[in-house]
Amino acid sequence: MSSSYWQQGHLLELEISDLSPNGDGVGRWGEQQQIIFVPNTVPGDQILVRLIRVKPRYAYGKLHQLIQASPHRIRPHCIVADKCGGCQWQPVDYAYQLTAKQDQVIQALARISQFSSPVVDPVVAAPAPLAYRNKVTYPLGFNPTLQQVQAGYYRQGSHQLINLNQCPVQDPHFDVFLAKIKQDIQRRNWSIYTEENHRGQIRHLSLRRGRRTGEILLTLVINDRPGSQPADSLPDLKLQAQEWLDQYPQLVGVCLNFNPDRTNRIFGTHTHCIAGQNHVQEIFAGLTFQLGSDTFFQVHTEQAEVLLNLILTYLKLQGDEQVVDVYCGIGTLTLPIAQRVKQIVGIEIQPAAIEQAEINACFNQITNATFRVGAAQDCLTALPFAPDVIILDPPRKGCNPGVIEQLLTLRPQQIAYVSCHPATLARDLQLLCGAGCYHLSRVQPVDFFPQTSHVECVAFLHRQED
Repeated sequence: MSSSYWQQGHLLELEISDLSPNGDGVGRWGEQQQIIFVPNTVPGDQILVRLIRVKPRYAYGKLHQLIQASPHRIRPHCIVADKCGGCQWQPVDYAYQLTAKQDQVIQALARISQFSSPVVDPVVAAPAPLAYRNKVTYPLGFNPTLQQVQAGYYRQGSHQLINLNQCPVQDPHFDVFLAKIKQDIQRRNWSIYTEENHRGQIRHLSLRRGRRTGEILLTLVINDRPGSQPADSLPDLKLQAQEWLDQYPQLVGVCLNFNPDRTNRIFGTHTHCIAGQNHVQEIFAGLTFQLGSDTFFQVHTEQAEVLLNLILTYLKLQGDEQVVDVYCGIGTLTLPIAQRVKQIVGIEIQPAAIEQAEINACFNQITNATFRVGAAQDCLTALPFAPDVIILDPPRKGCNPGVIEQLLTLRPQQIAYVSCHPATLARDLQLLCGAGCYHLSRVQPVDFFPQTSHVECVAFLHRQED
């Protein structure tokens, strides 16, 4: 077909054959098999697509018409699923989501790590693919036409706010708050932050729930500096906070987080409790954890517990192991594993997370877990013992090269690598296994994020004997 069709604005017929790692449908067009990425499409869809951004070998398109629906296409559970950027895969049936996620991991390992036949087990499905998120954080906006405070998620690829009063993937106990909190903010005439001019006060509304305790924490993120007097710009704040506590029995605290910076980061570094307590309690693996407004904790409590149990099963701990948990956060994995080993050291660069980990250890009377603050590669050079097992749970960018270097020096018998990004997992596995020190036994994906393209994995490595 003529290349004159390969231009911005043109309409093309296309069959969607795949899903990309960021959630878009993928089709291939013409003799040269040029790739077109199309949001809100499902493999097997026959569509008419309008090209909106064109490069020589690939393009981005917008669904213009669904000619024939894929057998994997379902009706989304959310009425704004085609607008909201929160969930990419609501039109995709859940069984196919799991297949696509497993394939995403396999392809990353084959392409980046160049493993010829990596053992990637089927994805562990979530017990329920909806109503699972234990924490939500909504940007706020003000619609001048409707004269209305709004909260929701941004339209995909934009900063256009899609107003929501409920969300099918979040814990349903949050739904009762969303519309009412917006009304109360509007009634109080509190100003809403405007990104364009960096003015106004309230930037985000955050809700966190302990799935096992039912406790809920409400946090307003404001455009102000710690130490300022928010009562000047949020009059009757304490009164309103107490009204919320009185109105919602499951609400245990109302907090204010200060974020005065022009940034996409949601939370600032300082949080102040306005009424009630500054945390919720959560029961995880039989232990009690305290979770603050900005504490990192997996959004899917039940699946995080599944992943922990997989780690314990595959490692076959005997009780005499000395373990290191790198990127340990608040001790989510450290403390349950501590109950199965001789001793464990948790390493984390964030002082506030280590402080919370130590509180959680003390609260649960765990005495064989110690924690160190600092860069992972630095802490690994000063361990009090030679570790038998190392747990890795890095951020999305994966391990720092210095960490990989230290792992190859320490050479623990086993490594369990938890990852939320298959591409960086594959890169790091190639470095560990390519050096001949480690053998990749298997990779187990777990679905922490139904209705999205994201997938959590744990990879198990065993030391190669000399």
